[in-house]
Amino acid sequence: MNEHITQSEINQAAWNACDTFRGPVDPAQYKDYILVMLFLKYVSDLWADHLEKYREQYREDDARIERRMNRERFILPIAQLKGEDKDNNEIVIDEFRANFDSLYQRRDQANLGELINITLAAIEDANRSKLQGVFRNIDFNSEANLGQTKDRNRRLKSLLGDFNKPELNLKPSRVTEDIIGECYIYLIERFASDAGKKAGEFYTPRQVSLLLARLAGAEPGHTICDPACGSGSLLIRTAEETHSDNFALFGQEVNGATWALARMNMFLHAKDAARVDWCDTLNSPTLIEGDQLMKFDRVVANPPFSLDKWGQEDAEDDQFKRYWRGVPPKSKADFAFISHMVEIAKRQTGKVAVIVPHGVLFRGGAEGRIRQKLIEENLLDTVIGLPAGLFTTTGIPVAILIFDRSREEGGENERRKDVLFIDAGRKFTSGKAKNILEEVHANKIVETYEARSEVERYSHIADLKEIAENGFNLNIPRYVDTFEPEEEIDVTAIQAEIDQLETELADVRQRMTGYLKELVVDA
Repeated sequence: MNEHITQSEINQAAWNACDTFRGPVDPAQYKDYILVMLFLKYVSDLWADHLEKYREQYREDDARIERRMNRERFILPIAQLKGEDKDNNEIVIDEFRANFDSLYQRRDQANLGELINITLAAIEDANRSKLQGVFRNIDFNSEANLGQTKDRNRRLKSLLGDFNKPELNLKPSRVTEDIIGECYIYLIERFASDAGKKAGEFYTPRQVSLLLARLAGAEPGHTICDPACGSGSLLIRTAEETHSDNFALFGQEVNGATWALARMNMFLHAKDAARVDWCDTLNSPTLIEGDQLMKFDRVVANPPFSLDKWGQEDAEDDQFKRYWRGVPPKSKADFAFISHMVEIAKRQTGKVAVIVPHGVLFRGGAEGRIRQKLIEENLLDTVIGLPAGLFTTTGIPVAILIFDRSREEGGENERRKDVLFIDAGRKFTSGKAKNILEEVHANKIVETYEARSEVERYSHIADLKEIAENGFNLNIPRYVDTFEPEEEIDVTAIQAEIDQLETELADVRQRMTGYLKELVVDA
């Protein structure tokens, strides 16, 4: 067997394991079971690999080696299952290592779902600082999701068999953390495609995440926050743009199951020091210091578009005063997220990069007033229009807004008094299910942004006076003229060509009449 496995091989092997659930279980549900099993298999193989190496290195008994590993890595404890011996009327305790191998050995037991739950609970309890609460929303013994006992056991046994195949041997000698992490993101992406509109709560398309991360431009030493982090992929991509290990990650996610994905995603990318909180960012944010919101160097997000019933009724009395520019409408939370993100960016240095629906650029009312104040404060730096159809959740075109607090008085860019508009909506590759923002398209956006350049029919720099004259409407066609001039038509030349063709046609008709007369005479 080849000792090394490629990214595509592990991706395909993990995706094939989903066959166990396809059909009887909805993709929005079975994704959690597959991703948790991948996580369990990886940490089990990693733990076994370290145990073997520690035995060779320290020549100690297993108890001491385990204590050493527990201090330096993570813990796979001994789990217990209490049962009853009816023949002897005694309580029987089954002790086993809380790992994948123990479950595989017990795959024929009638209480397999319960055993998996006990294993996960034991791992979570032993690693509270990294995994507390991660598995609370997943139930491998659920009749509602996985069927009655016989069917449930059959599916779970099949799932364990899928992950026990040689190509899913995930020891570090065969795979790296990067490959496992990328496989995790690959599965999330595939699940997003299958789940359609339901996927918006946990996934931002890879090419959009990469673009947003590049535009945010995080640097070594930066604190990075995503207040609507989903499965955490955007946070990870933004951290990777620092090209270092010197950063601190923070996230907030309102959906419990999605928050658990983010925590596991961080662990698999060796970023388990990240603080990702399960909370409602708009109504009860938890990233606070004292009685103030924490401040960050970079704030990135792909918040849910135009979220309804977001808590507008309590926003006027928000204890953190985030909505002092105005309270967004009840049916659209877009500017609520923007207001929050701007307020948690560090004064005079912080930057915000956020994905929004195009309505944010031009809608009036409360949104128009908030937009105007942000522009008048000189915080808005760049507006980028992206193609339609990039997301599995919607076919509408979206935009990226970049707010830069270094444009404030005392900031490095306080003299910048204009806004860069980029119309990249026509630059994409058509795909079957969705359009694709290729690297060449993203590169052009980033190059234009960094150079802050005007490109004919692609970008324009508008001063604040021009924006004010447009009523603080940011609709991109008002600023970037994408009209392709038509070639000038020479009417006289075309008429002469028509006259020539008509003369030739008359000559042909005359000759055809002569030929027909000759045919009649010959007959």
